[in-house]
Amino acid sequence: MDNIKELLAGEVAAVDKTIENDIAGLAAEIDPLLQEVLQYAVFNGGKRIRPLLVLLASRFCGKDDHKLPMLAAAFEYLHVATLLHDDVIDHADKRRGKPSVNVQYGLTPAILTGDFLLARSMTIVGEFTGQDGLNAFCKATRAMVDGEFVQLRNSEDYELSVERYFEAIQGKTAQLISAACEVGAVYGGADLKTRESFAVYGSNLGAAFQIIDDLLDYLGDAGKTGKAIGNDLVEGKVTLPLIYALQNAADEDRKVLLDLLDNETRRAESFDQVVQLVEKNNGFSQSLEKAQQLIADAVAHIESLHCRDQHAKKILLGLAQYILVRKK
Repeated sequence: MDNIKELLAGEVAAVDKTIENDIAGLAAEIDPLLQEVLQYAVFNGGKRIRPLLVLLASRFCGKDDHKLPMLAAAFEYLHVATLLHDDVIDHADKRRGKPSVNVQYGLTPAILTGDFLLARSMTIVGEFTGQDGLNAFCKATRAMVDGEFVQLRNSEDYELSVERYFEAIQGKTAQLISAACEVGAVYGGADLKTRESFAVYGSNLGAAFQIIDDLLDYLGDAGKTGKAIGNDLVEGKVTLPLIYALQNAADEDRKVLLDLLDNETRRAESFDQVVQLVEKNNGFSQSLEKAQQLIADAVAHIESLHCRDQHAKKILLGLAQYILVRKK
């Protein structure tokens, strides 16, 4: 991953410069406070994974021009818009170690800035990729909203099915990554089969990323992940390792897990016990196996395509493998 980061450092810098110029260019058209909030929200860290996938997909398909970084930036705009709205919904105080926009500037500026970023991203995608690209983009935005509603329903169900778990993460995480890959392929002039393969690659990447996040919440190192271990359990979130453990467990273990989940105070005090029960009932190993299957399928979809840029292909395959071994 260090090699990939080094290879992509220039790409990230180019996307950041494009965003900086775009926001500066809008100064005459937007309120000064909006410009200030945009700077604060967009340049608050982040790996720029979604914009990079747009760049790589287009290059894989044979197109790389001066407009491509702006198209890539549109996906960072949409991603940041979702983070702003998430922080409002969750009443979050922090985002990447800094006060969240809703704390720094207030709820109304946070919501309105998210709305502006959504509108700006749609304008760019529509202008650069036409109806095909806009359809993929809007499908992702609809899925994200639906994913939030699915998660609301799921939060009240401790005996969640694997199917409903994936329904939620497809909307909240996977569809935006899928759209970034598909829209990049559309811009690159890809045929329908190639676009569909990139959509599957991105969807699988996003789902596997979320599963590894679930595993790190139980098994990660807080010093590397940057967040406290066990947050999902404390908040009563039923993620994939726990779903598999509950499905596999005998009656006694299953009852213990459900009783712990149903008691907010005991959840916070019983993390080690839950880890042992999930491990015993193969929740961790089965989750990792599922993530590995998703990545293998993502890689197969890319490997099957005719490639016009082997450098882009190498990085796409490397990113897929990195997801499985990341520690933060």
